[in-house]
Amino acid sequence: MRIAKIIGNVTLSQSHPSYEGASLRVAIPLTLDNLLDEQSELRSEIEIVWDELGAGNGSLIAMAEGPEACRPFRPERKPVSAYNAAILDDIEVTPIV
Repeated sequence: MRIAKIIGNVTLSQSHPSYEGASLRVAIPLTLDNLLDEQSELRSEIEIVWDELGAGNGSLIAMAEGPEACRPFRPERKPVSAYNAAILDDIEVTPIV
């Protein structure tokens, strides 16, 4: 699981029927530098995240990826590779020296 920031929405003209009831969001995983310094440049690849919690632009989320992203839907199958598991209100990072 990684921490990511929502940076946009995905709009589909047609979608798979199993996508009903949630939204697809564009998220960028954050590095330790991003968490320690909010002004640092975002350098990760973007991810398309299944979101049924209602995260908005700028929200920080806990993002599950890969096979774990499909687990909440078992036994039903959904074609997703990243899932918004939580919206994070606050993050406190204490660097180890």
